[in-house]
Amino acid sequence: MCNQNWLFAYGSLMWNPGFSVAEREIATLDGYHRSFCLRSTHHRGTPDLPGLVLGLDAAPGAECKGVALRVDDGDWPEVLAEVRARELVTNAYREAVLPLHLADGRRVEAITYVMRRDHVQYAGELDAREQARIIAAAAGGRGPNRDYLFATAAHLAELGLPDPDLDALAEEVRRLSA
Repeated sequence: MCNQNWLFAYGSLMWNPGFSVAEREIATLDGYHRSFCLRSTHHRGTPDLPGLVLGLDAAPGAECKGVALRVDDGDWPEVLAEVRARELVTNAYREAVLPLHLADGRRVEAITYVMRRDHVQYAGELDAREQARIIAAAAGGRGPNRDYLFATAAHLAELGLPDPDLDALAEEVRRLSA
């Protein structure tokens, strides 16, 4: 197993990493699925009107397709500190090192951020209609919540990794926002 400065991106890190990427490869993570399960009170919402952002939610038999990002050795300490500051702002995620299957056949271990179901911001119980209502209305420090959803769905499609659930959610948010 190759282990050299990898991060697993499944949401905004795919389309807006904010750092220099030495290598990018489609990857699969077993045992988790991408879900709008985190109430965002900073980046895509506020404490008064939380938004929703993606988290990796554990589920037996699930898999999440995303992007493995490799960072050069010299950049790794600074990049890891920046990613931690971005992802661990409320400690709703836990940092984990998990095995990935890369599309080119390699297996690597990567740092990723997994939802903590015991955290007050966990929102895994919401149905798609409620998710759409929240996402259509919320905005935070990084902009409207809907833009996060639209960019993620579009980027997955560009990568050849369409997510029908995200696409349906995006259509409902567009309808509500019209």
